[in-house]
Amino acid sequence: MSADNPRTALARPTLAMLPRVSDNLSFLYADIVRIVQTDTGVCAETETDSGHIQRVYLPTASLGCLLLGPGTSITQPALATFLRHGTTVVTSGSGGILHYGAWQPSEKSTFWLQHQVAAYADEARRLEVARAMYEMRFEETPPAGVPVGQLRRLEGNRMQKLYRNLSTKYKLQPFRRNYDPGAWDRQNPINKAYGAANAALYGVVHTVIAHLGCSPALGFVHHGKQHSFVYDVADLYKAETTVPLAFSLHASDFPERDARYRLRTHYRLYRLIPRMVRDIQYLLAPEDAEEEDEAEGQWRVVELWDPDGGGSVGGGVNYGGGDAARAVPASELDVPEGGH
Repeated sequence: MSADNPRTALARPTLAMLPRVSDNLSFLYADIVRIVQTDTGVCAETETDSGHIQRVYLPTASLGCLLLGPGTSITQPALATFLRHGTTVVTSGSGGILHYGAWQPSEKSTFWLQHQVAAYADEARRLEVARAMYEMRFEETPPAGVPVGQLRRLEGNRMQKLYRNLSTKYKLQPFRRNYDPGAWDRQNPINKAYGAANAALYGVVHTVIAHLGCSPALGFVHHGKQHSFVYDVADLYKAETTVPLAFSLHASDFPERDARYRLRTHYRLYRLIPRMVRDIQYLLAPEDAEEEDEAEGQWRVVELWDPDGGGSVGGGVNYGGGDAARAVPASELDVPEGGH
């Protein structure tokens, strides 16, 4: 959308296909359109002032995640087609910011969730992930063997340095972050813009986490909240997005509104989505990312837990031994039409 005229931009339909992470992993953001199933496929349609219906057909078979922004409606047959093809469908705010909920295909793999849970449950592995997050945020490798408390101090020092640099840039008094929601109305414009911008960023991150099938609650740095992992991932991008944006709005009369608007029109947060996917995969299991990408398009059945055989064995197999042992073909399994 253009930033020249906000009213005009908000009334213009958007279909923003984002760069693909792989052939089977792409995101589409849509707003102010009606998504319907026709005889030949699923399409996004709009009606012109003269009553003419314009249709754009959507690539349901190669779409990883569909974000439904404001002004969008979708019919049940169209939604069912997306879910049959393994597409996660998310309802979001304008420009992909904010996250209201998601539909996940019932056949979706738990590959990344299993890696997340395994890393979360292992203290040594959890510390490795926390260290990797620090390195990604500041492009600086912490000293070997530093405990979590030292990582927090290093992170705090880096953020204070960033605040000082931005305060100097805009010729402001030293900045102090204030989280007190009870005194929110008395906060300065920077704190208000920072809070609103972070809420928008959390929405985009939550969408990515939902698409990968991970848990938003199992964080590696943050702990004890339903969105702990959302906060972990969002912290990777604040220094280059929400923090400089908040300082740039230090003189705004409406810092919260202006922060959300600029994130949609200038920063275009949804364009960070492919990078977020890659970063989360790298953090959870860098050695398995390529393997999973290749497996995304393959038909899969549920696996069976096997602690003595490497973690799991294939489902759809009779393990009784003898002549009866064979793989069960897909045609004999109770798989919904289009399932994989």
